[in-house]
Amino acid sequence: MDIVTLSWLKSLEIFINVPDDQLQWFLDNSKNHLLEDGSFLTSPGDAITGPHLVISGKLDLYLMQNGSKREFGAFTSGDIMGYLPYSRGKVASGYAQANGTVQLLSFPVERIQEMIKNHFELTQALVHVMSNRVREFTALQQQNEKMMALGKLSAGLAHELNNPASAIVRDSVSLKEHLKMSSEVFKKIASITMDCDSIDALNTEVFKILAVTDHPHLTLKQRMALEDEISSWFEEREVENGYAIAESFVDFNFSITDLEACAVTVPGNLSPVFNWISNLLITERMVEDIQESSRRIADLVNSVKTFTHMDRGQDKQFADIHTGIRNTLTMLGYKIRKGNITVVEDYDETLPPVKALIGELNQVWTNLVDNALDAMETNEQGTLTLKTEKDRDFVKVTVTDDGPGIPASALPNIFDPFFTTKPMGKGTGMGLEVVQRIVHQHNGSVKVSSKGGHTEFVVCFPFNN
Repeated sequence: MDIVTLSWLKSLEIFINVPDDQLQWFLDNSKNHLLEDGSFLTSPGDAITGPHLVISGKLDLYLMQNGSKREFGAFTSGDIMGYLPYSRGKVASGYAQANGTVQLLSFPVERIQEMIKNHFELTQALVHVMSNRVREFTALQQQNEKMMALGKLSAGLAHELNNPASAIVRDSVSLKEHLKMSSEVFKKIASITMDCDSIDALNTEVFKILAVTDHPHLTLKQRMALEDEISSWFEEREVENGYAIAESFVDFNFSITDLEACAVTVPGNLSPVFNWISNLLITERMVEDIQESSRRIADLVNSVKTFTHMDRGQDKQFADIHTGIRNTLTMLGYKIRKGNITVVEDYDETLPPVKALIGELNQVWTNLVDNALDAMETNEQGTLTLKTEKDRDFVKVTVTDDGPGIPASALPNIFDPFFTTKPMGKGTGMGLEVVQRIVHQHNGSVKVSSKGGHTEFVVCFPFNN
Protein backbone atom coordinates (compact mmCIF):
# COMPACT_ATOMS: atom_id res chain seq x y z
CA MET A 1 0.00 0.00 0.00
CA ASP A 2 1.44 3.39 -1.04
CA ILE A 3 2.12 6.06 1.56
CA VAL A 4 0.03 9.17 0.96
CA THR A 5 2.09 12.31 1.44
CA LEU A 6 1.25 15.98 1.77
CA SER A 7 3.11 16.74 -1.47
CA TRP A 8 0.97 14.21 -3.35
CA LEU A 9 -2.22 15.83 -2.03
CA LYS A 10 -0.90 19.26 -3.07
CA SER A 11 -0.30 17.94 -6.60
CA LEU A 12 -4.03 17.37 -7.07
CA GLU A 13 -5.86 20.18 -8.84
CA ILE A 14 -8.77 20.08 -6.39
CA PHE A 15 -6.46 20.99 -3.48
CA ILE A 16 -4.33 23.58 -5.27
CA ASN A 17 -5.61 26.50 -3.15
CA VAL A 18 -5.83 24.65 0.18
CA PRO A 19 -3.20 25.62 2.82
CA ASP A 20 -0.73 22.95 3.89
CA ASP A 21 -1.94 22.83 7.49
CA GLN A 22 -5.50 22.05 6.38
CA LEU A 23 -4.33 19.32 4.01
CA GLN A 24 -2.19 17.86 6.77
CA TRP A 25 -5.22 17.88 9.11
CA PHE A 26 -7.24 16.08 6.42
CA LEU A 27 -4.42 13.53 6.00
CA ASP A 28 -3.96 12.98 9.75
CA ASN A 29 -7.67 12.35 10.30
CA SER A 30 -8.21 10.04 7.32
CA LYS A 31 -7.82 6.29 7.07
CA ASN A 32 -5.50 4.89 4.39
CA HIS A 33 -6.81 1.45 3.40
CA LEU A 34 -7.28 -1.08 0.57
CA LEU A 35 -10.48 -2.31 -1.06
CA GLU A 36 -10.06 -5.76 -2.58
CA ASP A 37 -11.08 -6.57 -6.14
CA GLY A 38 -14.85 -7.12 -6.41
CA SER A 39 -15.67 -5.76 -2.95
CA PHE A 40 -18.12 -2.90 -2.46
CA LEU A 41 -17.55 0.53 -0.99
CA THR A 42 -21.31 1.22 -1.11
CA SER A 43 -24.49 -0.64 -1.98
CA PRO A 44 -28.03 0.69 -2.42
CA GLY A 45 -29.52 1.70 0.93
CA ASP A 46 -26.15 2.11 2.66
CA ALA A 47 -25.47 5.32 4.54
CA ILE A 48 -23.09 7.48 2.49
CA THR A 49 -19.67 7.73 4.16
CA GLY A 50 -16.53 9.67 3.34
CA PRO A 51 -15.39 11.71 1.55
CA HIS A 52 -13.18 9.05 -0.02
CA LEU A 53 -10.12 10.01 -2.09
CA VAL A 54 -9.03 7.36 -4.62
CA ILE A 55 -5.25 6.93 -4.37
CA SER A 56 -4.96 4.16 -6.97
CA GLY A 57 -7.18 1.70 -8.78
CA LYS A 58 -10.68 2.06 -10.13
CA LEU A 59 -14.18 2.06 -8.62
CA ASP A 60 -17.07 1.20 -10.96
CA LEU A 61 -20.46 2.82 -10.32
CA TYR A 62 -23.58 1.00 -11.45
CA LEU A 63 -27.25 0.29 -10.81
CA MET A 64 -29.26 -2.93 -11.08
CA GLN A 65 -32.35 -2.51 -13.26
CA ASN A 66 -34.71 -5.44 -13.78
CA GLY A 67 -31.92 -7.87 -12.97
CA SER A 68 -29.40 -6.28 -15.34
CA LYS A 69 -26.32 -4.19 -14.57
CA ARG A 70 -26.27 -0.59 -15.83
CA GLU A 71 -22.96 1.27 -15.41
CA PHE A 72 -23.03 5.05 -15.19
CA GLY A 73 -19.51 6.11 -14.19
CA ALA A 74 -16.18 5.33 -12.56
CA PHE A 75 -13.69 6.93 -10.14
CA THR A 76 -9.92 6.64 -10.57
CA SER A 77 -6.76 8.05 -8.96
CA GLY A 78 -7.25 11.63 -7.69
CA ASP A 79 -11.08 11.47 -7.73
CA ILE A 80 -13.15 12.14 -4.63
CA MET A 81 -16.45 10.40 -3.93
CA GLY A 82 -18.78 9.82 -1.02
CA TYR A 83 -20.25 12.42 1.30
CA LEU A 84 -19.17 16.03 0.67
CA PRO A 85 -19.84 19.18 2.75
CA TYR A 86 -23.44 20.47 2.45
CA SER A 87 -24.47 17.43 0.41
CA ARG A 88 -28.14 16.53 0.83
CA GLY A 89 -27.61 12.89 -0.13
CA LYS A 90 -27.62 10.57 2.87
CA VAL A 91 -28.23 7.12 1.38
CA ALA A 92 -26.50 5.44 -1.59
CA SER A 93 -28.71 4.65 -4.59
CA GLY A 94 -26.20 2.51 -6.49
CA TYR A 95 -23.16 0.29 -6.18
CA ALA A 96 -19.50 1.36 -5.97
CA GLN A 97 -17.41 -1.76 -6.67
CA ALA A 98 -13.64 -2.18 -6.77
CA ASN A 99 -12.32 -3.06 -10.23
CA GLY A 100 -9.00 -4.53 -9.15
CA THR A 101 -7.39 -3.49 -5.85
CA VAL A 102 -8.31 0.07 -4.89
CA GLN A 103 -6.43 2.23 -2.38
CA LEU A 104 -8.57 4.83 -0.59
CA LEU A 105 -7.99 7.70 1.81
CA SER A 106 -11.26 7.90 3.74
CA PHE A 107 -12.25 10.84 5.95
CA PRO A 108 -14.86 10.14 8.69
CA VAL A 109 -18.20 11.72 7.86
CA GLU A 110 -18.69 12.47 11.56
CA ARG A 111 -16.00 15.15 11.40
CA ILE A 112 -17.44 17.07 8.42
CA GLN A 113 -18.96 19.72 10.69
CA GLU A 114 -15.57 20.29 12.30
CA MET A 115 -14.08 20.70 8.81
CA ILE A 116 -16.76 23.23 7.86
CA LYS A 117 -16.22 25.20 11.09
CA ASN A 118 -12.40 25.30 11.17
CA HIS A 119 -11.05 24.67 7.66
CA PHE A 120 -12.67 27.02 5.15
CA GLU A 121 -10.43 26.47 2.11
CA LEU A 122 -10.57 22.68 2.45
CA THR A 123 -14.35 22.83 2.75
CA GLN A 124 -14.53 25.19 -0.22
CA ALA A 125 -12.45 22.80 -2.36
CA LEU A 126 -14.73 19.86 -1.56
CA VAL A 127 -17.89 21.93 -2.17
CA HIS A 128 -16.40 22.90 -5.54
CA VAL A 129 -15.99 19.18 -6.34
CA MET A 130 -19.64 18.62 -5.48
CA SER A 131 -20.91 21.54 -7.60
CA ASN A 132 -18.77 20.43 -10.56
CA ARG A 133 -20.09 16.91 -10.21
CA VAL A 134 -23.70 18.10 -10.16
CA ARG A 135 -23.07 20.25 -13.23
CA GLU A 136 -21.30 17.45 -15.11
CA PHE A 137 -23.96 14.91 -14.15
CA THR A 138 -26.74 17.27 -15.25
CA ALA A 139 -25.02 17.94 -18.58
CA LEU A 140 -24.45 14.21 -19.13
CA GLN A 141 -28.02 13.49 -18.09
CA GLN A 142 -29.37 16.06 -20.55
CA GLN A 143 -27.21 14.71 -23.37
CA ASN A 144 -28.18 11.12 -22.61
CA GLU A 145 -31.84 12.03 -22.52
CA LYS A 146 -31.59 13.91 -25.82
CA MET A 147 -29.95 10.85 -27.35
CA MET A 148 -32.68 8.68 -25.86
CA ALA A 149 -35.33 11.00 -27.32
CA LEU A 150 -33.57 10.82 -30.70
CA GLY A 151 -33.38 7.04 -30.43
CA LYS A 152 -37.10 6.85 -29.71
CA LEU A 153 -37.80 8.78 -32.91
CA SER A 154 -35.13 7.49 -35.30
CA ALA A 155 -36.68 4.14 -36.27
CA GLY A 156 -40.11 5.61 -36.88
CA LEU A 157 -38.67 8.63 -38.67
CA ALA A 158 -36.60 6.41 -40.96
CA HIS A 159 -39.77 4.51 -41.82
CA GLU A 160 -41.72 7.75 -42.37
CA LEU A 161 -39.04 9.11 -44.73
CA ASN A 162 -38.49 5.82 -46.53
CA ASN A 163 -42.10 5.52 -47.69
CA PRO A 164 -42.33 8.81 -49.64
CA ALA A 165 -38.72 8.52 -50.82
CA SER A 166 -39.45 5.05 -52.25
CA ALA A 167 -42.64 6.41 -53.81
CA ILE A 168 -40.69 9.18 -55.57
CA VAL A 169 -38.19 6.67 -56.98
CA ARG A 170 -40.96 4.31 -58.06
CA ASP A 171 -43.09 7.04 -59.65
CA SER A 172 -40.14 8.67 -61.40
CA VAL A 173 -39.15 5.32 -62.97
CA SER A 174 -42.76 4.70 -64.02
CA LEU A 175 -43.04 8.23 -65.42
CA LYS A 176 -39.87 7.76 -67.45
CA GLU A 177 -41.19 4.51 -68.93
CA HIS A 178 -44.59 6.05 -69.54
CA LEU A 179 -43.09 8.98 -71.44
CA LYS A 180 -41.23 6.54 -73.71
CA MET A 181 -44.57 5.06 -74.70
CA SER A 182 -46.05 8.47 -75.46
CA SER A 183 -44.53 8.53 -78.94
CA GLU A 184 -47.03 5.90 -80.17
CA VAL A 185 -49.93 7.95 -78.86
CA PHE A 186 -48.46 11.04 -80.52
CA LYS A 187 -48.31 9.28 -83.92
CA LYS A 188 -52.01 8.48 -83.73
CA ILE A 189 -53.00 11.97 -82.57
CA ALA A 190 -50.93 13.46 -85.40
CA SER A 191 -52.79 11.34 -87.95
CA ILE A 192 -56.05 13.21 -87.38
CA THR A 193 -56.78 16.71 -88.60
CA MET A 194 -57.92 19.30 -86.06
CA ASP A 195 -57.94 23.05 -86.56
CA CYS A 196 -56.59 25.46 -83.93
CA ASP A 197 -60.05 26.35 -82.62
CA SER A 198 -60.88 22.68 -82.01
CA ILE A 199 -57.58 22.08 -80.25
CA ASP A 200 -58.10 25.14 -78.04
CA ALA A 201 -61.64 24.04 -77.22
CA LEU A 202 -60.46 20.53 -76.29
CA ASN A 203 -57.64 21.90 -74.11
CA THR A 204 -60.08 24.23 -72.39
CA GLU A 205 -62.45 21.37 -71.54
CA VAL A 206 -59.72 19.01 -70.33
CA PHE A 207 -57.89 21.52 -68.15
CA LYS A 208 -61.17 22.91 -66.78
CA ILE A 209 -61.86 19.41 -65.43
CA LEU A 210 -58.30 19.00 -64.12
CA ALA A 211 -58.56 22.35 -62.32
CA VAL A 212 -61.34 20.99 -60.08
CA THR A 213 -59.68 19.69 -56.89
CA ASP A 214 -62.68 19.35 -54.59
CA HIS A 215 -63.84 15.97 -55.87
CA PRO A 216 -66.51 13.98 -54.00
CA HIS A 217 -65.17 10.80 -52.41
CA LEU A 218 -66.40 7.75 -54.28
CA THR A 219 -67.09 4.47 -52.56
CA LEU A 220 -65.73 1.33 -54.19
CA LYS A 221 -69.21 0.51 -55.49
CA GLN A 222 -69.66 4.02 -56.94
CA ARG A 223 -66.23 3.90 -58.55
CA MET A 224 -66.85 0.55 -60.21
CA ALA A 225 -70.22 1.78 -61.51
CA LEU A 226 -68.62 4.90 -63.03
CA GLU A 227 -65.84 2.84 -64.65
CA ASP A 228 -68.45 0.57 -66.25
CA GLU A 229 -70.42 3.59 -67.45
CA ILE A 230 -67.35 5.25 -69.03
CA SER A 231 -66.15 1.93 -70.55
CA SER A 232 -69.54 1.48 -72.18
CA TRP A 233 -69.43 5.04 -73.53
CA PHE A 234 -65.97 4.38 -75.05
CA GLU A 235 -67.13 1.05 -76.52
CA GLU A 236 -70.14 2.66 -78.19
CA ARG A 237 -67.81 5.20 -79.86
CA GLU A 238 -65.17 2.61 -80.82
CA VAL A 239 -62.44 4.09 -78.62
CA GLU A 240 -59.50 1.67 -78.43
CA ASN A 241 -58.44 0.39 -74.96
CA GLY A 242 -61.70 1.85 -73.60
CA TYR A 243 -61.89 -0.52 -70.63
CA ALA A 244 -58.21 0.00 -69.72
CA ILE A 245 -58.24 3.80 -69.92
CA ALA A 246 -61.56 4.24 -68.11
CA GLU A 247 -59.76 4.01 -64.76
CA SER A 248 -57.72 7.15 -65.51
CA PHE A 249 -60.84 9.16 -66.25
CA VAL A 250 -62.50 7.96 -63.04
CA ASP A 251 -59.39 9.01 -61.05
CA PHE A 252 -60.05 12.60 -62.13
CA ASN A 253 -63.84 12.35 -61.72
CA PHE A 254 -64.73 12.68 -65.40
CA SER A 255 -68.46 12.32 -65.91
CA ILE A 256 -70.29 11.31 -69.09
CA THR A 257 -71.18 14.99 -69.50
CA ASP A 258 -67.44 15.84 -69.41
CA LEU A 259 -66.69 13.19 -72.03
CA GLU A 260 -69.44 14.55 -74.28
CA ALA A 261 -68.05 18.09 -73.90
CA CYS A 262 -64.61 16.88 -75.02
CA ALA A 263 -66.03 14.75 -77.85
CA VAL A 264 -67.86 17.64 -79.58
CA THR A 265 -64.55 19.40 -80.14
CA VAL A 266 -63.09 16.43 -82.05
CA PRO A 267 -63.88 15.91 -85.75
CA GLY A 268 -64.03 12.27 -86.78
CA ASN A 269 -62.23 9.45 -84.91
CA LEU A 270 -62.36 9.88 -81.10
CA SER A 271 -59.97 7.02 -80.24
CA PRO A 272 -56.60 8.83 -80.61
CA VAL A 273 -57.86 11.89 -78.72
CA PHE A 274 -59.20 10.01 -75.70
CA ASN A 275 -56.13 7.78 -75.54
CA TRP A 276 -54.03 10.97 -75.60
CA ILE A 277 -56.17 12.45 -72.77
CA SER A 278 -55.71 9.21 -70.80
CA ASN A 279 -51.96 9.50 -71.33
CA LEU A 280 -52.09 13.08 -70.07
CA LEU A 281 -54.08 12.02 -66.97
CA ILE A 282 -51.63 9.23 -66.12
CA THR A 283 -48.73 11.70 -66.38
CA GLU A 284 -50.66 14.19 -64.25
CA ARG A 285 -51.31 11.53 -61.58
CA MET A 286 -47.64 10.51 -61.42
CA VAL A 287 -46.52 14.13 -61.10
CA GLU A 288 -49.10 14.69 -58.34
CA ASP A 289 -47.84 11.60 -56.47
CA ILE A 290 -44.25 12.82 -56.75
CA GLN A 291 -45.28 16.27 -55.51
CA GLU A 292 -47.20 14.76 -52.58
CA SER A 293 -44.28 12.51 -51.60
CA SER A 294 -41.85 15.44 -51.85
CA ARG A 295 -44.15 17.62 -49.73
CA ARG A 296 -44.39 14.85 -47.13
CA ILE A 297 -40.58 14.61 -46.91
CA ALA A 298 -40.32 18.40 -46.64
CA ASP A 299 -42.95 18.41 -43.87
CA LEU A 300 -41.10 15.69 -41.96
CA VAL A 301 -37.77 17.51 -42.26
CA ASN A 302 -39.46 20.72 -41.13
CA SER A 303 -40.98 18.84 -38.18
CA VAL A 304 -37.53 17.56 -37.19
CA LYS A 305 -36.08 21.06 -37.49
CA THR A 306 -38.86 22.61 -35.42
CA PHE A 307 -38.87 19.72 -32.96
CA THR A 308 -35.18 20.07 -32.15
CA HIS A 309 -35.42 23.87 -32.50
CA MET A 310 -31.98 23.67 -34.08
CA ASP A 311 -32.38 26.97 -35.91
CA ARG A 312 -32.73 28.98 -32.69
CA GLY A 313 -30.51 30.00 -29.81
CA GLN A 314 -30.83 28.78 -26.25
CA ASP A 315 -32.92 31.72 -25.05
CA LYS A 316 -36.62 31.35 -24.33
CA GLN A 317 -38.87 32.23 -27.25
CA PHE A 318 -42.58 32.94 -27.56
CA ALA A 319 -44.25 30.13 -29.51
CA ASP A 320 -47.54 28.29 -29.99
CA ILE A 321 -47.53 25.35 -27.58
CA HIS A 322 -49.50 23.26 -30.08
CA THR A 323 -46.77 23.38 -32.73
CA GLY A 324 -44.40 21.33 -30.58
CA ILE A 325 -47.12 18.87 -29.55
CA ARG A 326 -48.23 18.32 -33.16
CA ASN A 327 -44.62 17.91 -34.31
CA THR A 328 -44.10 15.31 -31.59
CA LEU A 329 -47.11 13.36 -32.86
CA THR A 330 -45.71 13.61 -36.41
CA MET A 331 -42.32 12.29 -35.25
CA LEU A 332 -43.97 9.41 -33.38
CA GLY A 333 -46.52 8.79 -36.15
CA TYR A 334 -45.14 5.39 -37.13
CA LYS A 335 -45.26 4.13 -33.53
CA ILE A 336 -48.81 5.47 -33.14
CA ARG A 337 -50.01 3.61 -36.24
CA LYS A 338 -48.05 0.47 -35.36
CA GLY A 339 -49.67 0.40 -31.92
CA ASN A 340 -53.17 0.86 -33.38
CA ILE A 341 -53.56 4.01 -31.29
CA THR A 342 -56.39 6.49 -31.70
CA VAL A 343 -55.21 10.04 -30.98
CA VAL A 344 -57.72 12.53 -29.59
CA GLU A 345 -56.53 16.15 -29.78
CA ASP A 346 -58.55 18.55 -27.63
CA TYR A 347 -56.75 21.88 -27.94
CA ASP A 348 -57.76 25.37 -26.85
CA GLU A 349 -56.63 27.19 -30.00
CA THR A 350 -57.19 30.57 -28.29
CA LEU A 351 -54.24 30.05 -25.93
CA PRO A 352 -51.66 32.87 -26.14
CA PRO A 353 -48.04 32.02 -27.08
CA VAL A 354 -45.87 30.66 -24.27
CA LYS A 355 -42.37 31.87 -23.49
CA ALA A 356 -40.23 28.76 -23.25
CA LEU A 357 -37.22 26.77 -24.36
CA ILE A 358 -39.13 25.10 -27.17
CA GLY A 359 -36.60 22.33 -27.83
CA GLU A 360 -36.62 21.43 -24.14
CA LEU A 361 -40.42 21.36 -23.98
CA ASN A 362 -40.47 19.06 -27.01
CA GLN A 363 -38.48 16.58 -24.90
CA VAL A 364 -41.28 16.76 -22.34
CA TRP A 365 -43.98 15.97 -24.92
CA THR A 366 -41.83 13.20 -26.46
CA ASN A 367 -41.24 11.46 -23.13
CA LEU A 368 -44.86 11.70 -22.00
CA VAL A 369 -46.35 10.58 -25.34
CA ASP A 370 -43.76 7.82 -25.82
CA ASN A 371 -44.38 6.49 -22.30
CA ALA A 372 -48.12 6.48 -22.98
CA LEU A 373 -47.60 4.55 -26.24
CA ASP A 374 -45.39 2.02 -24.44
CA ALA A 375 -48.02 1.61 -21.72
CA MET A 376 -50.73 0.75 -24.27
CA GLU A 377 -48.57 -1.81 -26.09
CA THR A 378 -49.89 -4.64 -23.94
CA ASN A 379 -53.46 -3.93 -25.14
CA GLU A 380 -52.37 -3.85 -28.82
CA GLN A 381 -54.62 -0.78 -29.18
CA GLY A 382 -55.56 2.28 -27.18
CA THR A 383 -56.58 5.90 -27.05
CA LEU A 384 -54.12 8.73 -26.44
CA THR A 385 -55.72 12.01 -25.44
CA LEU A 386 -53.90 15.34 -25.52
CA LYS A 387 -55.63 18.37 -24.05
CA THR A 388 -54.55 21.99 -23.64
CA GLU A 389 -56.38 24.65 -21.65
CA LYS A 390 -55.84 27.91 -19.82
CA ASP A 391 -55.70 27.92 -16.02
CA ARG A 392 -55.50 31.60 -15.01
CA ASP A 393 -51.95 32.69 -16.02
CA PHE A 394 -50.88 29.12 -16.70
CA VAL A 395 -51.04 26.76 -19.66
CA LYS A 396 -52.19 23.28 -18.72
CA VAL A 397 -51.31 20.28 -20.87
CA THR A 398 -52.81 16.87 -20.07
CA VAL A 399 -51.57 13.59 -21.58
CA THR A 400 -53.88 10.64 -20.94
CA ASP A 401 -53.70 6.98 -21.95
CA ASP A 402 -55.98 4.00 -21.33
CA GLY A 403 -53.19 1.50 -20.67
CA PRO A 404 -53.07 -0.79 -17.62
CA GLY A 405 -51.86 2.02 -15.32
CA ILE A 406 -48.85 2.58 -13.06
CA PRO A 407 -48.67 0.38 -9.93
CA ALA A 408 -49.56 2.33 -6.78
CA SER A 409 -46.26 1.23 -5.22
CA ALA A 410 -44.32 2.86 -8.07
CA LEU A 411 -46.11 6.23 -8.11
CA PRO A 412 -44.10 7.83 -5.26
CA ASN A 413 -40.83 7.09 -7.13
CA ILE A 414 -41.98 7.78 -10.67
CA PHE A 415 -39.89 10.98 -11.03
CA ASP A 416 -36.77 9.61 -9.29
CA PRO A 417 -33.56 9.36 -11.37
CA PHE A 418 -32.95 5.85 -12.81
CA PHE A 419 -36.34 4.57 -11.61
CA THR A 420 -38.24 2.72 -14.33
CA THR A 421 -41.00 0.14 -14.55
CA LYS A 422 -39.98 -0.77 -18.12
CA PRO A 423 -37.97 -3.90 -18.98
CA MET A 424 -34.24 -3.59 -19.67
CA GLY A 425 -33.57 -1.87 -22.97
CA LYS A 426 -36.93 -0.09 -23.04
CA GLY A 427 -36.10 2.74 -20.68
CA THR A 428 -33.32 4.42 -18.72
CA GLY A 429 -35.39 5.69 -15.81
CA MET A 430 -34.32 9.24 -16.76
CA GLY A 431 -37.28 10.30 -18.92
CA LEU A 432 -39.69 11.44 -16.23
CA GLU A 433 -36.90 12.93 -14.10
CA VAL A 434 -35.95 15.04 -17.13
CA VAL A 435 -39.62 15.95 -17.66
CA GLN A 436 -39.86 17.20 -14.09
CA ARG A 437 -36.57 19.11 -14.29
CA ILE A 438 -37.50 20.87 -17.55
CA VAL A 439 -40.96 21.77 -16.24
CA HIS A 440 -39.43 23.13 -13.01
CA GLN A 441 -37.00 25.09 -15.19
CA HIS A 442 -40.12 26.77 -16.61
CA ASN A 443 -41.45 27.49 -13.10
CA GLY A 444 -44.13 24.87 -13.51
CA SER A 445 -45.28 21.56 -12.10
CA VAL A 446 -45.99 18.06 -13.36
CA LYS A 447 -48.39 15.69 -11.61
CA VAL A 448 -49.47 12.13 -12.26
CA SER A 449 -52.53 10.09 -11.34
CA SER A 450 -53.13 6.52 -12.38
CA LYS A 451 -55.53 3.66 -12.05
CA GLY A 452 -56.31 0.70 -14.29
CA GLY A 453 -57.29 1.97 -17.72
CA HIS A 454 -56.51 5.62 -17.03
CA THR A 455 -53.12 7.29 -16.51
CA GLU A 456 -52.93 11.08 -16.62
CA PHE A 457 -49.93 13.41 -16.60
CA VAL A 458 -50.70 17.10 -16.09
CA VAL A 459 -48.05 19.70 -16.97
CA CYS A 460 -48.70 23.27 -15.86
CA PHE A 461 -46.47 26.34 -16.26
CA PRO A 462 -46.92 30.12 -16.71
CA PHE A 463 -47.31 31.63 -20.18
CA ASN A 464 -44.57 34.17 -19.47
CA ASN A 465 -41.75 32.98 -17.21
